[in-house]
Amino acid sequence: MNNNLCCRLRRLGAGGMVVLTLLVCSRSSAGQPNSQPTFTVVPLGVKGGLAEGNLSAYLVAAVGSPAYVCLDAGTVYGGVEKAVASQALTGAAGEIIRTSIKAYLISHAHLDHIAGLLLNAPDDTPKSIYGLPGCLRTIQSDYFNWRAWPNFGPGGTPPSLGKYQLRELVPGREIPVENTPLQVQTFVLSHGRPFQSAAFLVRSGRNYLLYLGDTGADAVEQTDNLRQLWQAVAPLVKARQLKGVFMEASYANSQPEKQLFGHLTPALLLRELGVLAQLAGPEAMRGLPVVVTHIKPTAGNEKDIRQQLREANTLQLRLVFPEQGQRLEL
Repeated sequence: MNNNLCCRLRRLGAGGMVVLTLLVCSRSSAGQPNSQPTFTVVPLGVKGGLAEGNLSAYLVAAVGSPAYVCLDAGTVYGGVEKAVASQALTGAAGEIIRTSIKAYLISHAHLDHIAGLLLNAPDDTPKSIYGLPGCLRTIQSDYFNWRAWPNFGPGGTPPSLGKYQLRELVPGREIPVENTPLQVQTFVLSHGRPFQSAAFLVRSGRNYLLYLGDTGADAVEQTDNLRQLWQAVAPLVKARQLKGVFMEASYANSQPEKQLFGHLTPALLLRELGVLAQLAGPEAMRGLPVVVTHIKPTAGNEKDIRQQLREANTLQLRLVFPEQGQRLEL
């Protein structure tokens, strides 16, 4: 088995079916694997565009809690079905969406990060959508407008159905995620200047999970957004409180910088995490789980990205390549 992962076997029912849960080992203060997870993560979609049934969306809950927040929502229903089939979730897909997903955190309003939310809105229950102000304005004015889709928002083109409350996030301010035990702090990312995306630092107790929406590298985007993020989380890395980083690598290293469109390659991803290592210390980075997201599913791209990341992994990160519907514990 991949040495970046631990595993847990559970035997279910009289038929004796065995279910495998991937356990992305957290680290003790000595850098050794610690089997006590803090977060349950169910990937509903892991790809970056093209694969219509497998677009960015990750359910996250505190371990032992049935209350999930959905980080982005490119694919929802199809991903829940896959998770039910693998025993990562239990129940009917529609009921899970209505009752187990308590809120959405949307990094930006591109369709591959929000299509699943829109398509399932007619059958969903009232809940909140959290995002940066520009993201929420796009959702309300460009989607919930009775032209692209019925107005399930609280304002905009009447009649507003008010199923979703749009809750603006203030960068740097931590707030509770309603109906969950989780807290979230938001950071601004650059996704092809001047377009913004967001990173979400999710807290459960004293431990954290960091999810980055689509982002370009600081040098390419000519910003310092990622450096500011790394400065904020470096103390958590040092203290072994950061359980994992979800970060994109959309294209292989052969992609020209002028055609990245606000995305990362393996080389750029590792360069950025090298900045974090400078701030937190290389030893603190060793074994840090990095869940690689948003890989474009074009021919040969994923194979190249995996190989390039593994070959250049001098930081000794725990590289994790998530699979749709397969539960992770961090």
